[in-house]
Amino acid sequence: MEATNTSIAKTPPSNPPPNVNQSATPSVDITESDSGITLLADLPGVSKDRLTIKVEGDSLQIEGRAEIDVAENIELLHSEVRSPYFRRAFTLSRDLDPGKIEATLRDGVLRLHIPKAEAAQPRRIEIKAG
Repeated sequence: MEATNTSIAKTPPSNPPPNVNQSATPSVDITESDSGITLLADLPGVSKDRLTIKVEGDSLQIEGRAEIDVAENIELLHSEVRSPYFRRAFTLSRDLDPGKIEATLRDGVLRLHIPKAEAAQPRRIEIKAG
């Protein structure tokens, strides 16, 4: 019986710096209520420290880099999984108030609540008799 070569060549982990060509688009759900919109973005592996949310004019930009942990006592021999770099941009309606955006990140899901501007919120008109 012939001996089989089972060795694996060591290769350095491949995590090039993120750029536009290597970004992933996170999945997003958007819901609307009378008070505003809520955006839920899937950002698995992204921590608060590696997440950036910016508003410039009417543009909302979300960018984040996921972290893939390797235990200290493990030697990485080969890696095909890269730390994803997420990027997504939205154009905000003038009916929204970007100055009051609330953001939370929990279990890899970013939740943004963007309230409607007061002028855009529904209001009840009082009817006077007489």
